[in-house]
Amino acid sequence: MPKTSLDKSKIKFLLLEGIHQCAVDALHAADYSSVELLPRALEGQELLDKIADVHFIGVRSRTQLTGEVLQHAHKLVGIGCFCIGTNQVDLNTAREKGIAVFNAPYSNTRSVAELVLAEAILLLRGIPARNAAAHRGGWLKSAENSHEARGKTLGIVGYGAIGSQLSVLAESLGMHVIFHDVVAKLPLGNAHQVDSLKTLLAQSDIVSLHVPQLPSTQWMMGAQQIAQMKPGSILINASRGTVVEIEPLAEAIKAGRVIGAAIDVFPVEPKSTKDEFVSPLRGLDNVILTPHIGGSTLEAQANIGLEVAHKLITYSDTGTSTSSVNLPEVALPAHPGKNRLLHIHRNIPGVMSEINRILSDGEVNISAQFLQTRDNVGYVVVDLDARSSDMALEKLAKVPGTIRTRVLF
Repeated sequence: MPKTSLDKSKIKFLLLEGIHQCAVDALHAADYSSVELLPRALEGQELLDKIADVHFIGVRSRTQLTGEVLQHAHKLVGIGCFCIGTNQVDLNTAREKGIAVFNAPYSNTRSVAELVLAEAILLLRGIPARNAAAHRGGWLKSAENSHEARGKTLGIVGYGAIGSQLSVLAESLGMHVIFHDVVAKLPLGNAHQVDSLKTLLAQSDIVSLHVPQLPSTQWMMGAQQIAQMKPGSILINASRGTVVEIEPLAEAIKAGRVIGAAIDVFPVEPKSTKDEFVSPLRGLDNVILTPHIGGSTLEAQANIGLEVAHKLITYSDTGTSTSSVNLPEVALPAHPGKNRLLHIHRNIPGVMSEINRILSDGEVNISAQFLQTRDNVGYVVVDLDARSSDMALEKLAKVPGTIRTRVLF
């Protein structure tokens, strides 16, 4: 690997919220030695002070990288979200500042799917209520409201990476699977897509939600939708806390219209393990409440740590932004003996013309060039003669619309 413009020992990584040690190991193996790992989230002035001096930061779900916070990130080049979601990051501000954001959309899919399937089986058998009674000295030895998973209909809302894997696991138990998604999807196994959420709710013995946090999914399971569920059915939410209205769900469970639920994510969650968890679902024996741990297995956290760490390493080493959630995706093979220049700019007319004019006027020999745009940002990677890189960098930094430019190696 050619030498980077900034020595790797000086590139600072800050990893928060107990990110798996394998991420640190991967960074060290790639010769990045300045890595700080903290077991907790940061907020307030402490976060502002820390982020001002780092080139890369890794977070999970608690640390909020708002627009205001990112304005203090004077050296920040990349953000790693060591989880599926990126709602904790102001993606627009990051893009406007030329900061690439990466996540791990697939590494914990198995963990979430397994938890949902286990909860479905437990709720079908009425185990949570029987377990609670036994702890209080009761003995609910009865087959009432106790069912096998085989032959039941599982309705999956959101047939993405997690929903489709859950579909396969459920079919292996003999369940019938239907799903609803906003786009047409090729089903796996014998699953089939239904035309509406209302249709799915009416047919499903178990409804499992696997949708992203979007304006269109906010409170998508409100009082009206919960009332449309098949009588005696079960609701499971391991997606986002703003998808289900908790109060009408609690009322439906108390009334017996919904016989059980498993909720892993909530509209408001405690900021730390020391804060009290408050919910209308507390105290309901036939509800499984878990503290946002759908993807929190050791295997998933190790996979996430490796996946996101390698994305940050690749971006730092080569400028490759493939799978970035907010910047144009650019990947250019390295050309031995050449310097690589990165230029992130506003996607406005004339920027590329000016870049190429500068390189042409300087008689710069270009070995390769890759431009991609996304929304209001353009990103170009140029491999050029080493003797020309300093001159090119100085002039390209002055091009109107430039957000960030640097010589990578």
